[in-house]
This record gives sequence, C-alpha cells and structure tokens, in this order.
Amino acid sequence: MKTVGSLHVTLPSEREIALTRIFTAPRHLVYRAYTEPDLVRRWAAGPPGWRFAVCEIDLRVGGAWRWVLEGPGGERMGLGGVYREIVPNERLVSTERFDEAWYEGEALSRVTFSEERGETRLTVTVRYDSEAIRDAVLQSPMAEGMAHGLDQLESALKEL
Repeated sequence: MKTVGSLHVTLPSEREIALTRIFTAPRHLVYRAYTEPDLVRRWAAGPPGWRFAVCEIDLRVGGAWRWVLEGPGGERMGLGGVYREIVPNERLVSTERFDEAWYEGEALSRVTFSEERGETRLTVTVRYDSEAIRDAVLQSPMAEGMAHGLDQLESALKEL
C-alpha cells in the first residue's frame, strides 16, 4: 500500500494493518529489544522530545504490558494490554488499548520475527474491531510514528 522510510505498510484484510521492517540483526536481539523494558525505552518513546514515564512488561501469557509516554509539553499518552500468546524469538500476540481511547474497542496486535541470512523481518499486524476503525487509524500519523521508532530500534540494535 505505502512505504514510510524503511517501513512497508499493507492491508492484509478489511480490519488489519500490517507494518513490516527489515533489521540487520539476528532475531533474538530484535526480540530482546521488543520485550525488555530497558531496551524498549531506548527506541519506542515516540517523536523527538518524548520520553517514557512508564514502561512495564510482564512477559507471560496473561501478563500485562503498560507504556506511558510523556511529551515535551507535559502531555501524556498511555496504552497497554495483555499478552495472549508468546513464542520466544518468533511471535507475540497481545491486546492494545489507549487510556484516552481515540478509536472504539480493543485492537489485537501480532508481532512476528523471522530471520534469514542474518537479517530479521519484523511484522506488526494490528486487527481492529471494524474497517472504519482501521481506516481512521490509517489516517492518523501511526505509520510515521512507528517508522521513527523502528529507525531508533535499528540504531539501538547496533549497540547490543
């Protein structure tokens, strides 16, 4: 559908958005950077000037994850969910809901990690409750924000 920097965005179904990025790192490192709070803080805080106020990950089926990001003007954005499936170095499935919901319902996020010749393909597929919600998310700056964060992840991986 479109490309934002190194991030490829597609629509696998009428309710889903898939975001794919290739990293020049083995998948166990990409997985670690996605699941360890100290590493997540290094890349997922949002646009420049934003920081993590809270980054909690209880990495087990039924465990919760929670992020609260704080902007340079003191604005806050909180989100979280519950892990439904965990296959180390291969797949994470969790719910996702924002504290201040800007779309109805709860999203389901599936993150997959696959490695070939020392490169890791990360694919985040998010399923929404309806096509209308998916389309509203597509109109938001979500892809640009993800592209920025994943560029930061590429940089952080070079230090691991």
